[in-house]
Amino acid sequence: MADKRFEHVAVGSIVIRCFDFDRMYAFWKAALHYEVEHTDPSGGFVILRDPSDRGPNISIDQAPVKRTGKRSWLHLDLYTTHQASEVERLVALGATRYPWRYGPDPDYVVMEDPDGNLFCVVAISEEYGR
Repeated sequence: MADKRFEHVAVGSIVIRCFDFDRMYAFWKAALHYEVEHTDPSGGFVILRDPSDRGPNISIDQAPVKRTGKRSWLHLDLYTTHQASEVERLVALGATRYPWRYGPDPDYVVMEDPDGNLFCVVAISEEYGR
C-alpha cells in the first residue's frame, strides 16, 4: 500500500553536506541512534533513519572540498510520488529550478526557494514507506 504522506511533498531528509564523510557519518549515526536506510555503492552518501519512525531521515553527503563562505550545507529533501507536478506547483509558488550538474538518471530536482535556499524534490516510488 502506498504511503499517503508522499502523494504531495513531505520532508523526507535533512541533508548535511560535509568534507569528512566518515567522521560525520559515525557521529550522526551514534548521536541519534539511527540505522542505515540507504548507502550509495560508490561511497560518499548515506541516508540514516530513525528506527522508531518518529524523526526525519538524516542524509550525509560528502563534498569534495571544505566549506567556505556563508552558503549553508544543510537542506531539505522533499519526497513525493508525483515529482513533475510538485516541481511545477513549487515553481508557481515562487521556487526556481537551480542549475545543478546532474549525474546520470537523477531521482531529484534541485530547486531554490524565494530567498535562494536550496532544496531537492526527490521522486520516490508508490511502494515507498516504512
